[in-house]
Amino acid sequence: MELHFWLRGFVLGFSIAAPVGPIGMLCIRRTLIGGFWEGFLTGLGAATADAFYGSVAGFGLVFVSSLLLTISPWLRVLGGAFLCYLGIRTLLTRPSAGEAKAPARGLAGAYGSALFLTLTNPITILAFTAMFAGLGLPSAAGSYRAAASLVAGVFCGSISWWLILSSMISLVRLRLTPALLSWVNRLSGLVLLGFGIWAVWSQLGPALLPGP
Repeated sequence: MELHFWLRGFVLGFSIAAPVGPIGMLCIRRTLIGGFWEGFLTGLGAATADAFYGSVAGFGLVFVSSLLLTISPWLRVLGGAFLCYLGIRTLLTRPSAGEAKAPARGLAGAYGSALFLTLTNPITILAFTAMFAGLGLPSAAGSYRAAASLVAGVFCGSISWWLILSSMISLVRLRLTPALLSWVNRLSGLVLLGFGIWAVWSQLGPALLPGP
């Protein structure tokens, strides 16, 4: 493995995952309500999608990236609609007073929904491409081995952030009362709904507005 490429990929993956967005809110909320594994697997889904988009940028898969960017508006609408659904469902959910253990189906759903939401934001390809180019790493210098090391680093960096976040949140979850958990549900539901409405409106809004 090309260690210096792996280290650069690790920093990139961590940097892209760390800003708190809709996936971060999902991870926090699911860790508080469902426990460490539900939050961590939410992050794992996001890290898997990051690795996929890092592969597209790192291996220089121009056809795939062009196709995804072409259908990007519809993917963002789809992802935004799903965020709206998650936000509304979160607002209507009443947290249990006892410690919940997420069933296997719930854990799989946590992973799958985060994977889906992250994949519906193909603009991430542009972020990775720009960062790779900024570091002088276009297509990992034409080496498949270097590209593979870079993508592995991106995945490890991303999953490291989600491990840190879900671990920190799980330390405080048992100290929260049902009343506080209800407020967490309301806040996270409103934030997710806001992200979803913004994503849909940013794509469909201009077309719906009357012309000059």
